[in-house]
Amino acid sequence: LARNQIKYQIITKSDLVVRDLDILKKSKCSVAITVTTLKEEVARKLEPNAPSPSRRIKALKKLHQNKIPTVARIDPIIPFLNDTEIETLVENLSFVDHIVASTFKPRYDSWRRFSKVFPDIAKKLRKHYFIDGEKRSNSWYLPKNMRFKLLSKVKQVAEDKGISFGSCRENFYSTKSCDGSHLILK
Repeated sequence: LARNQIKYQIITKSDLVVRDLDILKKSKCSVAITVTTLKEEVARKLEPNAPSPSRRIKALKKLHQNKIPTVARIDPIIPFLNDTEIETLVENLSFVDHIVASTFKPRYDSWRRFSKVFPDIAKKLRKHYFIDGEKRSNSWYLPKNMRFKLLSKVKQVAEDKGISFGSCRENFYSTKSCDGSHLILK
């Protein structure tokens, strides 16, 4: 890809992407890393096989310092779990070029896993998803007003920091690209 100057985007939860800095510097690419929470114990439960949030933020910083277009993905935002961290998350990610946010959209299997790991939160969310929410294809969405409130907060804090914001699959905020692919050089 680098040799042929083909544009690409890496979307990951891993910090291992920094091993390829030499290739990334020669590429037309951007790198998006998901940081869902700053709380290590929550991250271990929510994303048990992913590197810690601090390692992911460190990787984003290193990529950014090396002039690689960086995108932080705050995804998923889950009410009662990480929604109170929005401002702190954006503050800790305020060096990136773009922030993407999205709400939790469980399917049957992911809801079952989530309910086992966070049973008390799942009880609080059940009504929001399965009574007041909406089903699209195989996923359940929070009610539109809840999603709008959560995403509006991310958008406002990001824009206050001078960071572009996008949200994919939510029907909110059209930007040059929801995922930050507009950052890739021509």
